[in-house]
Amino acid sequence: MYAMNRRKNFWVVAAVAGSLLADGCRSAPKSANPGAVAAKPAMEKASLQKLASAHAHYAAGVVHEMNDQTELALAEFQRAAKEDPDNETLILEVSRRLVQYKKPEQALELLLAATAHGNATGEIYARLGSVYARLERNEEALTANRLAVKKSPHYLPGYQSLFLSLLQAQRGEEALQVLDAAGQLVAANADFLIGIAELYQHYLAQYPTQREAVQAKAVAMLVRTEALKPANPQTRLRLADSLYALGDADRAAAIYLPLLDQTEDLPLARENIRARLADIYLRGDDHKRARAQLEAIVHDDPANAQAYYFLGSLAYDEKRWAEAAELLKKTLLFNPNFEPAYYDLTAAQLAANDAVGALATLERARGKFSQTFLTEYLTALAEGRQKNYTEAIRHYTAAEVIARASEPKRLTAEFYFEVGIAFERNGELAEGEKHFERALELKPEFPEAQNYLGYMWAERGEKLDRARDLIEKALKAEPKSAAYLDSMGWVLFKLNQPREALRYLLQAVSLTEEPDATLYDHLGDIYSALRQPEQAREAWSKSIAVEASDVVRKKLDSPQAP
Repeated sequence: MYAMNRRKNFWVVAAVAGSLLADGCRSAPKSANPGAVAAKPAMEKASLQKLASAHAHYAAGVVHEMNDQTELALAEFQRAAKEDPDNETLILEVSRRLVQYKKPEQALELLLAATAHGNATGEIYARLGSVYARLERNEEALTANRLAVKKSPHYLPGYQSLFLSLLQAQRGEEALQVLDAAGQLVAANADFLIGIAELYQHYLAQYPTQREAVQAKAVAMLVRTEALKPANPQTRLRLADSLYALGDADRAAAIYLPLLDQTEDLPLARENIRARLADIYLRGDDHKRARAQLEAIVHDDPANAQAYYFLGSLAYDEKRWAEAAELLKKTLLFNPNFEPAYYDLTAAQLAANDAVGALATLERARGKFSQTFLTEYLTALAEGRQKNYTEAIRHYTAAEVIARASEPKRLTAEFYFEVGIAFERNGELAEGEKHFERALELKPEFPEAQNYLGYMWAERGEKLDRARDLIEKALKAEPKSAAYLDSMGWVLFKLNQPREALRYLLQAVSLTEEPDATLYDHLGDIYSALRQPEQAREAWSKSIAVEASDVVRKKLDSPQAP
């Protein structure tokens, strides 16, 4: 295709030559000066000969280039340009090739010759400026680029070259002034305005502290563009992309949506538009419309791993755990090297109470990636769900070692809370207490940790006053928590205050959606302490009905039972 385009350029030039030759064959106009009449055909003939020679050299250059004879090709192209020095299209094409083949000095010589007669346009000066910049002759680059803008005020590349030269020279304020001046042009077309907006975005990348003011200027350019109602879909796509990049999501979405109907025959462009729309809707928490775009992507491209990943994330956020897991499995099916999906799939499987599946997913991750905090932490959670607390503790310990070495921010209060639970359930109460204390040190207002540690002490009949203080704090944060109400009732019972305890237990029972064996067991003990045997037996019976327990059964069967 590259060679074919070059052939096309040659035949276009040849066609122009043919028309010029034809013009030369026409009768010359009458003239009062017979000498001039005689001289003019001779001048035209010489001019046509030079033009034909230029075409011949250019054609020879194309042939050499097709044969990978770069030096010969460049020599022919330069001869063509010298034969036809007023042909700016030719000058620009040859200078481009010289720069492409790392001959900027020769490109400079050619361009300087083109500007010598004083009639060169802004395009030539813009190219001259870019060549000067490549040669690190920055002041000369700036001069050429200023002339480019002056000579062709609606020629976008002139502004681009001047702007970039000023940025390179660390003259940011002047660079911004160039864009502001370009933005004042009244007759600017849509592509020009979008180009200036894109340069404002480039400026923001260099000077982020000026974001508010500069972003407003860029958006103003795009609003002007929108008012022009450009019909070209490519222009409208650039407009939407720029609005999207600048954070004007609503305007961008309003342009993207109609473009979906105009890109039915362009699947890649259509997919990119849908991806942008999905991102806009996700950022705006519009899950319904985000899901619609993502589902359309996977409909057109069933192997799109990224779309499945975001659909899985949406399902997870909406607590549709099993669906999230299936979608994330598809992510890994089509992109097995996407590491984050392994951890998200594990989290979905754990949420769906599929600890076995979670461990299998993590084993796959271990076979592909190096050991990480997440692999160890999630493995610990999964082992804990299977009540393999010794294994859980081992993986928690490995996770902590990794985090201390490379990711200390991972060691949160929540992490130490989970570790504390594993130790407590493994019967290592002192270690559990230590980790709960660490969690509360990192996050003093942590109701779950306050309640868990307080209840653990209450169960053991230890540190009851502090246990009560901790549970009171948890209950203050969540006064309708049945678990916290039960803990408060239980610590009061342990403090020999059964009457006060009863109020909390009854409230806990009333707030529990599903019957809870422990609550009824505690309630029975409190009624027993209050010498209300019938109520005690009723509560213990309800406890056994929910979950069989030898301990509770003994209370009912014991002759000491009330």
